[in-house]
Amino acid sequence: MQKLLLFIDKVSTFVGHAFSWLIIALTLLITWEVFSRYALDHPHAWAFDAMIMLYGTLFMMSGAYTLAKSGHVRGDVLYGFFAPRTQATIDLILYVVFFIPGVIALTYAGYYYAAESWAINEHSNITAEGPPIYPFKTVIPLAGAFLLVQGVVEIIRCVICVKQGEWPSREEDVEEVDVDKLKEMVHVKDEDIAKLDELVVRPEPNK
Repeated sequence: MQKLLLFIDKVSTFVGHAFSWLIIALTLLITWEVFSRYALDHPHAWAFDAMIMLYGTLFMMSGAYTLAKSGHVRGDVLYGFFAPRTQATIDLILYVVFFIPGVIALTYAGYYYAAESWAINEHSNITAEGPPIYPFKTVIPLAGAFLLVQGVVEIIRCVICVKQGEWPSREEDVEEVDVDKLKEMVHVKDEDIAKLDELVVRPEPNK
């Protein structure tokens, strides 16, 4: 079971990492459009739609990845003080009552939303040269499906934690800088940092 859970974590991580490259494309597109608009006086009517779709795709397809890394916003004011079994019980209730019905509705409605867009060959009507929207709308049920699968994994983790009293392991990922490891890599000690701080904040003698 644990191998299956970690495998789905890896899939969600791979999808999140793959679509994260869209931020590069979005940055380049915005840079080029600003240059083209103000330096060349040649704006593109489709650029705004393309930016929205790139960012929307990035946002939606990172949902399962963020859930796999337990990175979604939660109220940790009291939650962090609870025992793992209590945390798992609360999460399990919220997943079953709110998360699963909501994501199923998103995936179900998104499927028909995308199918209708493909059927009518829908294009953006914000501008005269609006790009096709149906590929973007297809991302809605696709992202919902990945999120639903990852949500089932999280429910299984909650059940395991309720039974065993501790959270099962997750797929590891680089999420933030490990300061202690960084100090070790560059051979810097706390004493060296303290000495440097003294030099920086030491007041100059009165002249």
